[in-house]
Amino acid sequence: MSGRLVVVTGGGGGIGRAVVSRFAAAGERVVAVGRDESALAGAVDAAGGSPTAERCDVTDEAAVDALFARLGPVDVLVNNAGMAESAPLHRTTLESWRAHLDVNATGAFLCTRAVVAGMRERGRGTVVTVASVAGRAGAPYTAAYTAAKHAAVGLMRATAAELAGSGATANAVCPTYVDTPMTDRTVTNITARTGRDEAAARGALDAATPLGRLLESDEVAAAVAWLASPEAGAINGQALVIDGGGIQA
Repeated sequence: MSGRLVVVTGGGGGIGRAVVSRFAAAGERVVAVGRDESALAGAVDAAGGSPTAERCDVTDEAAVDALFARLGPVDVLVNNAGMAESAPLHRTTLESWRAHLDVNATGAFLCTRAVVAGMRERGRGTVVTVASVAGRAGAPYTAAYTAAKHAAVGLMRATAAELAGSGATANAVCPTYVDTPMTDRTVTNITARTGRDEAAARGALDAATPLGRLLESDEVAAAVAWLASPEAGAINGQALVIDGGGIQA
């Protein structure tokens, strides 16, 4: 298992940073991919300096193709790049709708397309997409995000169907709210929309999951790492829900 080439998109964010650190600690060759060079540098430092960082916009087809051509055969792709904004459906702009689809779905498509043929030919490899419980069920004020995460889960399932029997796999993890900067922005939106203070807004998110708390990034990273492990070689086309029991897989 040691020494595989692992590419993590959104590698500078909360979940991405945890995923980068976990694979690096296992001795893998990790590439953290993202647009924010400062965040990527922080992820590399947090992992002990062993990963490398590549600046790339996953919605840019030419940039994605050039990146993966330069990296060579990828053993593990973690589609983690994402964005989230909240608004009632009637106030959701077309710009926001397109941005969610571009980052959360098209980015995963472009990166998966770049690696899947090689994985099939080599008879090994895995794609793990970091989706969300919003990829399994709808929630108010998340029309664009929910639609994009449903698309990401659908892409994973179609990829898994094409890889079936090849030795390569595709799966997704679907966490509930995770204690990350993205969730901090959600809290800010809740306070602005409802007038609640920050503690009350966070309490509302805590209450939205049977766990009664936000997930930790490391909990999501552990699930990603397991799906990319040899022990999960028979798991393909699954959306692993991580929410304490609210949504059944």
